[in-house]
Amino acid sequence: MADTAPDELVHYDVADRIATITLDSPHNRNALSRQLVTELFERLERADQDPDVLAVLLRSSGRVFCSGADLSEAATTPMEEGARAIVRLQRTIVGLSKPVVTVVAGAARAGGIGIVAASDIVLTAEDATFALTEVKLGLTPAVISLTVLPRLTQRAAALTALGGEAFTGDEAVGYGLVTKAVPADQLDAAVAELCGQLTTGAAQGLRETKRLLAAPLLERIDAEGEDLVGLSARLFGSDEAREAMLAFLNRKAAAKG
Repeated sequence: MADTAPDELVHYDVADRIATITLDSPHNRNALSRQLVTELFERLERADQDPDVLAVLLRSSGRVFCSGADLSEAATTPMEEGARAIVRLQRTIVGLSKPVVTVVAGAARAGGIGIVAASDIVLTAEDATFALTEVKLGLTPAVISLTVLPRLTQRAAALTALGGEAFTGDEAVGYGLVTKAVPADQLDAAVAELCGQLTTGAAQGLRETKRLLAAPLLERIDAEGEDLVGLSARLFGSDEAREAMLAFLNRKAAAKG
């Protein structure tokens, strides 16, 4: 049964042996707020422990998949805490005993791309957009590099991380970030087909194959995660980044006004 609490930001539903986890925080474009991240951890754990679930489908309620860190919380959340939560989130997705399929219908930015890269299979609309925007804020994609860099080709990594510009779902396939891009009006059908394929797998086969595939990423996360938390916190606390983030938030406020 689906959760129906009116204030929840992450919904959970199980049907046909697929656990669907839906990000639903449109007021901040599914930014990784403390509440959203806490609920996402709980839903992932619930799916992992459910013997009736063979795979997890992670998607958003609207076209924006995830806009990255919630910069409005930056002043009240210790920098290390926020960065460490993103490391843990990636590790949870990579280390889950069941395959995680992520669907991107619209925009994925910064930390949201860490979720995409941590996932086992990613389906996207051809016209969806991705961007590693950290460079424009005086930052670097430090903690999400744990999963993003192993997915991207070296040339794609340099182009996207240094340029900070948006690229499409089609381009993301060539870069190695996502699995498949389809026209937007065919995305739901492609997701249904893939989920149907996954549920033909035996639970043990899915679990042990996922473990085999995840081992190198888990090793990287465990070896480098804490150092990258420190780098992220140092950059977030710099005067240059604070000024850039304040200017960004002011531009957003002006655009809304």
